[in-house]
Amino acid sequence: MPATESGAPGGAPLLRVEGLVKHFTTTSGVLLKTPTGSVKAVDGVSFDLHRGETLGIVGESGCGKSTLAKLLLRLETPTAGRALLGGRDIFEMNGEELRALRRNFQMIMQDPYTSLNPRMTVGDIIGEPFEIHPEVMPKAGRRARVRELLDRVGLNPEHISRYPHQFSGGQRQRIGIARALALNPQIIVCDEPVSALDVSIQAQVVNLLEELQRELGLSYIFIAHDLSVVRHISDRVAVMYLGKFVEIGTEEQIYDHATHPYTQALLSAAPLPDPALRGQRQIIRLDGDVPSPANPPSGCRFRTRCWKAQARCETDEPALLSRAGAAPHPSACHFAEELPTTG
Repeated sequence: MPATESGAPGGAPLLRVEGLVKHFTTTSGVLLKTPTGSVKAVDGVSFDLHRGETLGIVGESGCGKSTLAKLLLRLETPTAGRALLGGRDIFEMNGEELRALRRNFQMIMQDPYTSLNPRMTVGDIIGEPFEIHPEVMPKAGRRARVRELLDRVGLNPEHISRYPHQFSGGQRQRIGIARALALNPQIIVCDEPVSALDVSIQAQVVNLLEELQRELGLSYIFIAHDLSVVRHISDRVAVMYLGKFVEIGTEEQIYDHATHPYTQALLSAAPLPDPALRGQRQIIRLDGDVPSPANPPSGCRFRTRCWKAQARCETDEPALLSRAGAAPHPSACHFAEELPTTG
């Protein structure tokens, strides 16, 4: 399938997000709760997700990644914007239509130690979606389906009656993956699913997710702060800063031809396995902390930490537009240009 300039496959997307906004109102006072402002957690995010594709979303803590995930799962109500699944806005769905959406959207959570009920057996945890959506699987076949799911994620089906504390962190995350698969979803939101695991276990879980995607045609929204993890699983990568996407493109465009200063800084800090390449790489050190989303800078939100910032950046917000270079793709910087790569 032909790809667009941003690397997305051609054709109609499975999910189209348009101008998604989520502002949380801040208040003062104990009783009257007087509004004092708003936290701009997600502030105008747009993207397409195609069937069988993985979109990686990366950025520092507090940039809005998890809030975006909650919006897509209908755990938060947006301030503005749309998310179209099959041509229908998911934020207008109610009743049975919303129940069907719940089946199609599932989530793998960040912490495998707190996301599983310690008082439930593994069989009950994985089978719980069938209690909520009984139309998916007849009661008589649920236990066999749970055993099948355990085997599919690399766990022993004979351990169906064990409790979460009897499994390692990596095994617990596999249980979470099996639970997410139970209702045969189209889209799985992975909210930093390997950040709490050892590095060697991270690779195993990522490989499992890729294998399941090939077999089942799943689409992933993979949220992380570790660029090296995102690189190996994502077809496209979106870099997020203070509630906005600042660059989006294919794995090659982002990792080999990054044009936004924030992306370049993140890449320069990512670990490299080859000591020779580490010595050649230009390290970019950012000044200061991430500004508060309750009071983001005017113009370009990254300007307070950017070494390229000029007077224009203080007044004019850069649009997410395709920038010239060896691999053109959308980037939100007035002075976007590629840095020399080290391979």
